[in-house]
Amino acid sequence: MDYKPFEIVGAQRRGPWVIACDHASNLVPPFVNKGSLDLPAGDMSRHIAYDVGAKGVSLALGALLDAPVICSNFSRLVIDPNRGENDPTLLMKLYDGTIIPANRHADAREKQRRLTACYRPYHEALAELLDARKGAALLAVHSFTPQLAGRPKRPWHLGILHAEDRRLSDPLLAQLAQDPSLCVGRNEPYGGHLPGDTLDKHAIAQGRHNTLVEIRNDLIQTEEHQAEWAARLAPALQNALRITLENEV
Repeated sequence: MDYKPFEIVGAQRRGPWVIACDHASNLVPPFVNKGSLDLPAGDMSRHIAYDVGAKGVSLALGALLDAPVICSNFSRLVIDPNRGENDPTLLMKLYDGTIIPANRHADAREKQRRLTACYRPYHEALAELLDARKGAALLAVHSFTPQLAGRPKRPWHLGILHAEDRRLSDPLLAQLAQDPSLCVGRNEPYGGHLPGDTLDKHAIAQGRHNTLVEIRNDLIQTEEHQAEWAARLAPALQNALRITLENEV
């Protein structure tokens, strides 16, 4: 079977959202070091290789929001689709204290090979989805680890990340603040903008509404929990987009 660097679910859906899951998979394509980064299976199942639980949440949200969902089909350690092409962390050789053996000697030629085979086709497909849906908002779904090596525990259940364009993120944060059981951070556990990242490339540059949702990955380990969080987020997302559009009339 031919390798494809992305998967689109619900391509026929016509709701007001497009959902991107940049770090959906921990797959290493067969043409990258014979399908292995020479890491133990335990490391490939951790956050360093992909966003645990994010794909399940994305797919459940897609069904609830009548939105197409595009998921990467390669590990972020192969090449990170949520980075600009010139970002020094595009091809990681060390992540959260773990050396990535198969990346240690990856040179500029190898980086270009992975860009051509994985990164660029993913972004081209996302651009086509958005271009076919005038006015669609871009929702990026990610997850974060509860604690990085040697760092304090992260208290947030959710983070809503954004750059200078806060038109959608502000009302979304306001919606989520209505639930006192949630600990929600703005641009937590890290900042919401890197030059050339997915939102920058596909939303900010075009003036599209956008936001990025980060969910702590210990909360979305199972399909049941992923569906529960999608059901919890969908009304807040719908209301936030409605308020955003009403404010622009």
